[in-house]
Amino acid sequence: MKSIIAIDGPAGAGKSTVAKRVAEQLGYIYIDTGAMYRAVAWKTLRSGEEVTDAAILRAAADIDVRLSCTDGGTRVTVDGADVTGEIRTPEVTGIVSRVAALAPVRAKMVDLQRAMAGAGKVVMDGRDIATNVLPNADVKVFLSASVEERARRRHKEMQEKGYDVDLAELQKEIAARDKQDSEREISPLRQADDAILIDSTGLSIEEVTARILALCA
Repeated sequence: MKSIIAIDGPAGAGKSTVAKRVAEQLGYIYIDTGAMYRAVAWKTLRSGEEVTDAAILRAAADIDVRLSCTDGGTRVTVDGADVTGEIRTPEVTGIVSRVAALAPVRAKMVDLQRAMAGAGKVVMDGRDIATNVLPNADVKVFLSASVEERARRRHKEMQEKGYDVDLAELQKEIAARDKQDSEREISPLRQADDAILIDSTGLSIEEVTARILALCA
């Protein structure tokens, strides 16, 4: 059985949902790296300052981000406060790519992520797990889907949380985030040479999970 599983892919591809399922099936720990960058974004917004690179770096300088696995899913705390729901707002989503593009922020988060994965038996998802964070992962997956499909999924998710968002605008935002993530100078979003591509367009969560579990056997 493979011990370290890395799942990369663009926004809205279903990485977190699938990674959680895979971890549950294997009895592994799920590490949501995107939540860690969202935590920095949340703290930046919480400061009330204008969102600048300097403000982001100040928020990240002494941040204490912790992930814990519970029966209700992964809980995220920032400096002792549970922010699991608060880091999923449109406002946080709007600046998280900018946060993740800053080298000092990435360096701090990557150190934390590698430490979490040190004991093995983990499923980690993000943008650069297979290419940068855990290049020696036993299983590497690049999970994608069409922009239209990813926008539809995110629209449904946001509506269920009570947010009124425009589908067309959401599609534009996802396409822009793809561009920003893939063109950033530090650890850009890309498929690792030895990663298996899974296009989840038209596939159910169960089907994608089964494909990844088959790679872990």
